[in-house]
Amino acid sequence: MKLELPLALLLALAFTGCQKQQAEDAKPDSAIAAQFEKSDAVIGAYLDKLDSPETPKGEKTQILCKDYPAEYKTNYMPALLQLAPKDYTEDKLATDLEIALDYYKDKFKISCEKA
Repeated sequence: MKLELPLALLLALAFTGCQKQQAEDAKPDSAIAAQFEKSDAVIGAYLDKLDSPETPKGEKTQILCKDYPAEYKTNYMPALLQLAPKDYTEDKLATDLEIALDYYKDKFKISCEKA
């Protein structure tokens, strides 16, 4: 009986301590998820502009050569790698970006200057 009470208290404290740490660990994931969702929306808007016949070629060039790759590399890719590290690699995401950019560059006959 004397052993049961301290053991029960120890288990209760350990259990609540784990729950608090899980709640604290979930906070960064929600910030990362918010970053990912925001970046995904920005990239979606870029793709909508690229697919629109109303968008001037100069704006499409700006999106393809600067805006889209910058957003993808600085916000989208890091967030996705943190949210799903087992599903994606940096190389795979970089390849996906190049495939998308090459598709639109070929479609609109756009060439980006190398810096």
